[in-house]
This record gives sequence, C-alpha cells and structure tokens, in this order.
Amino acid sequence: MKTYRIEFNQEIPVDLDTAWDFFSSPLNLTEITPKDMTFDVTSPGMDKIKMYPGLIITYKVSPLLGIKLDWMTEITHVKDKEYFIDEQRFGPFAFWHHQHHFKKIDGGVLMHDILHYAVGFGPIGKMANSITLKKKINEIFNFRYKKVQELFGKM
Repeated sequence: MKTYRIEFNQEIPVDLDTAWDFFSSPLNLTEITPKDMTFDVTSPGMDKIKMYPGLIITYKVSPLLGIKLDWMTEITHVKDKEYFIDEQRFGPFAFWHHQHHFKKIDGGVLMHDILHYAVGFGPIGKMANSITLKKKINEIFNFRYKKVQELFGKM
C-alpha cells in the first residue's frame, strides 16, 4: 500500500495559548473545514473535554461527491502546547496519521502539520489519489489557511 506525505506550515499572529486552545478543540475543526464537506463532530460532550491521549472523536463528513461517511479518530499523543497527533480508526482512508505541531516564533506561532495517509485499493487507489484525493486534501488545507487568516490575521 502506497503511503503519501504532505506538510503544511502557517504563521499565526497569536500567542501559543490562543493557538493551542483553538486548534486542540475538536469542535473548531468544523469552522476551518470547507462547508461542502459538511464536517460535523458527532461525539457528545466535546465542548467540555480537553484533548488527551486516547480521546476518541467521531464525525460525519462528505469528502467527495456529497456522500456522507462516518469517521473516527483517536488522539494518540499530546504534549501540551507543542503537538498532538490524530489517527483514523475508521473512515475513508486506509491509513491516516496527522501530526499538529506548534512553536512560538517572533510575533506569533508557527503551526506545522505533517500528514501521512494511504488510500488503499491498490492501483485504483493510486489513481484516485493522483486524480482527486491529493488535490482535495490540498484544497482543504488551503481553505484552512485562509480561514485561519480571517480568524486571527496575517503575519
């Protein structure tokens, strides 16, 4: 199975506490995800929970063609105000490992994402990634980049 790696960086003009509080809250994912994906957190009580290793989060998401899918991730690692990692347990990918890193820099925070994913389905999956999925993932992160600038400003 072919595994793909994509990295994204964004400088945000906020303090580390503000960045961490926003991005470590699963409910804020809805705000920074394109509306056409109809991304909904379905886990109850997420507004009262601080992120911790072992946290299971469930979603409904429509990544392609408006087809609603269930997605479950587990927060596997957390180092407060430095990084957290989510891994898919059930969902649209054969493999999903997403690292979210935060580092204080002059004037704000550097957010660095490292995403490893696999599609599955052999040659069909490779073709789907080349034609659609890689582009869609980049679109999602580009949307997030612009939305974060709207919310917090530019550096």
